[in-house]
Amino acid sequence: MRIAVLGGTGLIGSRVVARLKVQGHEARALSLSTGVNVLTGEGLAAALAEAEVVVNLTNSPTFDEASAEFFRTSMAKVLEASRAAGVGHVVVLSIVGADKVPELDYYRAKVLQEDLLKADGLPYSVVRATQFMEFVDAVLSWTTDGDTVRLPSTPLQPIAAADVADAVADVAMGAPLDGTLNVAGPEVFPLDELGSITLAAEGGAGHVVTDDTAGMFAVPKGDVLIAPEGARIAPTHYRDWMAARADRADQADEAPGR
Repeated sequence: MRIAVLGGTGLIGSRVVARLKVQGHEARALSLSTGVNVLTGEGLAAALAEAEVVVNLTNSPTFDEASAEFFRTSMAKVLEASRAAGVGHVVVLSIVGADKVPELDYYRAKVLQEDLLKADGLPYSVVRATQFMEFVDAVLSWTTDGDTVRLPSTPLQPIAAADVADAVADVAMGAPLDGTLNVAGPEVFPLDELGSITLAAEGGAGHVVTDDTAGMFAVPKGDVLIAPEGARIAPTHYRDWMAARADRADQADEAPGR
């Protein structure tokens, strides 16, 4: 199939494109760097011409209230261009439990994106993923003060970006779900415990203090960010992912010329 991947040069998009190509599909990585702007529509019609499937992985540059306008405008442009091109399947990536945390601007904006897709009438699929393992360091940095990292005990079910990309690619290669697939990692951790595991693996001097008011993940209550029954459970465990990342870093340091 001819599959257009918007946001195809990013963390998830680059992996989705690679997976699709391995499976023999004609996958195009589209982004601002390739001349495609989903906010203005520049380059969009030409990029989607002859595409059978559109995977929209573009993301708001901010997590604040401005994110809603990004998704409202970009989805309108993408859906308009998709209809004009005769696209038969549109896929978007969202967040497990996003509809259960309306207090967070970004989560509310992702639900808006989902709703715009569902209301348009084109065949569609939504893939909802739990928090990416690749973002844990950033989450820790938001509430770090010196050697102290303050984190709530909110349960998370981290998933590797590669596993998210596999799920998105599988959905893109299949028939439209006209519904939602939830994907998650195989383990659930309280965020404060996840922070301690991360700091220990990285050999840092920091320590975690449990603070159920700290950071954006203090807002979700209960298990709302845990995948519901029937979710696709990915194979990568967090400690294994951390070990593999450390091995890659060691190999890079030992490379000739370093």
